[in-house]
Amino acid sequence: MGALLETARIAATGLRMRAETERLPTPTEEKLQFRLRLVEDGSVEPSSLIPCIETRCTNRRPFSRRPLTTREKASLEDSVGTRYRLLWLEGDMRWEMAKLMFRSARIRLTIKEAYDVHASVIEWHARFSETKIPDQAVGLDPVGLALMRWAMRSWDRTHFLSMYLGGTLLPRIQLELLPGLGCAAHVAILPDRPPKGVDDWIDAGRAVQRLWLTAEKLGLQHQPEMTPLIFARYSSMQLPFSASSTALGQAEGVAQRLRALIDPRRDGQEAVWLGRIGQAQRPAARSIRRPSDSLVLDGAV
Repeated sequence: MGALLETARIAATGLRMRAETERLPTPTEEKLQFRLRLVEDGSVEPSSLIPCIETRCTNRRPFSRRPLTTREKASLEDSVGTRYRLLWLEGDMRWEMAKLMFRSARIRLTIKEAYDVHASVIEWHARFSETKIPDQAVGLDPVGLALMRWAMRSWDRTHFLSMYLGGTLLPRIQLELLPGLGCAAHVAILPDRPPKGVDDWIDAGRAVQRLWLTAEKLGLQHQPEMTPLIFARYSSMQLPFSASSTALGQAEGVAQRLRALIDPRRDGQEAVWLGRIGQAQRPAARSIRRPSDSLVLDGAV
């Protein structure tokens, strides 16, 4: 939601307008409502990030290992604002992050709860998709993609393949280990204080979108690496996210490794975002934006 609102703010500058946002009261925080007003303001200058809104996308393929330049890093660090700082995991730390991603991927590839999500968000035999992830953008080679298509037809197939035939090994190598090594750096967004409520998370989402759009402006590609953050949070909150007791124990192992990377001095640092970044060709397959008329509900804009 924060990324969406930040996109609206940036796009509004192209019309010489300010986007004023108000969060409306809701019974719970499970569903949020916002009122957004566009106010004409001649002093507003069009943002240089506007062209990047439509071209920004997730790239799941390995990137160049060329280190980021001082100018690139400075631009990315400025983009997130004064409430956040960037932690760069580069050089030999890429191997540590690749191993962490490889480890956390085992959880999501072996639990029924994650299978249900994956089965619902992938569009098969597709290069582009307005509402899902096209399977050609997942990042697997033709053999791995064919195997995934076969296995994802049912949980029984997926479970049997992953538990007894080492079926998680190929996707973890192709989707986690090799991309984790093939990048300029991994980057974490660290807030100046731990998020305490929904408004803090909305603000973090705004920072994420500015970082991603700035990377696009610099000709860099980006891929979120959220599974370690998600499983570590589940572990710290003792949330039973799976019926698998093995997965719950594995999540604690992921949390410990993540803390060793993000917070080696035990200062209580907590990342709100984690991803990898680097120079690469734009992906040939990707999720694309929904047409604006599909976002209008009940005749209200």
